[in-house]
Amino acid sequence: MPTASVCIVTYNSADDIGNCIEAVLLQTFPVERIVVIDNASTDGTAERVKPYTNNVHFIANKINNGFAGGQNQAIRQTRSDYVLVLNPDVTLDPDYLTEIIRIMEQNQSIGSATGQLVFASNRKVMDSAGLGMKRTRNAYDLAAGELAVNWSETRQVFGVSGAAAVYRRTMIDDISYDGQFFDEHFFAYKEDVDVAWRARRLGWTACYIPAAYAVHHRGWKKGGRSSVPLFVRQHSYQNRFFALLKNEPIGWHSLVIGPLIAAAEMSKLGYIVLREPGLLRCWPEIFRSMPEMLAKRKWLFQKAKQRKLQ
Repeated sequence: MPTASVCIVTYNSADDIGNCIEAVLLQTFPVERIVVIDNASTDGTAERVKPYTNNVHFIANKINNGFAGGQNQAIRQTRSDYVLVLNPDVTLDPDYLTEIIRIMEQNQSIGSATGQLVFASNRKVMDSAGLGMKRTRNAYDLAAGELAVNWSETRQVFGVSGAAAVYRRTMIDDISYDGQFFDEHFFAYKEDVDVAWRARRLGWTACYIPAAYAVHHRGWKKGGRSSVPLFVRQHSYQNRFFALLKNEPIGWHSLVIGPLIAAAEMSKLGYIVLREPGLLRCWPEIFRSMPEMLAKRKWLFQKAKQRKLQ
C-alpha cells in the first residue's frame, strides 16, 4: 500500500490550524506523517498546535522562510510515496487523500492532483479545480466562481493549486533543482504555477478529481485588488516573470504567443504606472535574478531534451 504525508506551512494561522489538523487526522487514508512548519507567527499559532504534538511533527522557524522555503523544509521531513501540500485554511473531507491516491495509483504518469475546492462562504461555488494557463501565459484558478455541480468530472488540468495539492514523490525528486521542489526565490505566490509548468515540461500530467472534496476559507481573494496586501501583489507580479523566464519555450509558436504576452504585459505595466506604482519596486529584483532564472531554465530544457532522446 502506498504511503502519504501531509505538509502544512503556517504564518499567523491560529484561527485555522486546529480545524485543518483535525480534518487531516480524520483522513480515511493512513497518514504516515503530519509536518507543520511555522514561519515565525506572532498570533499564537504554535500554542494552537501544541495539543496535537503526539500526531504532528512541529518545527517553529525563527524567521519567515516563505511558503516555498517552508514547504521544502516540510517535504524534507517526509519519506512517503505521496505528499499532500496543504494550506492551513483548507478543511479536507475525510476521503480526500483516499480518492486522489486511488486515481494516481491507476496512472503512474500523474505527478500531481487536486480535489474540488469550494468556498467556505458558499459551498456550492468553486474556489479552484486546479490551474489553467491562458495564451498570454497568465495562470488562473480553474472554475473559480462557477457552480460546483458543473465540475463533477475527473479531468486533466495544467497544474494544481498549492492550497491542497497531492504530489507523487518520484515527481518531486524528478523536477527538483538543487534540492528545491518549490523554487525558494519565489518566496510565496505562483510557486505552484512554476512547479506545474516544470512538471509538464518533463512529461508529468496533473489531474482534477472532484470526488476529493475540500473547503477553502480564503480571505482576501473575495475582495478587489485593493484588499490584497502590497507585499502579496509584489511577489505575484515578479514571480510571473520568473516563471516565464524559466519555463516558456522559444520556437515557431513564439511568433504568435510572443506578441500576445508582450501586449498583455504592456497593458498591465500601464495600469501599474497609473494605479499601483508600488509594484515597480520589483524590477531591480527581477533584473538581479535573471542570471539565476536562466540557469534554471537551461537545466530544465536540457533535461527535457535528454528525456525525449531516451
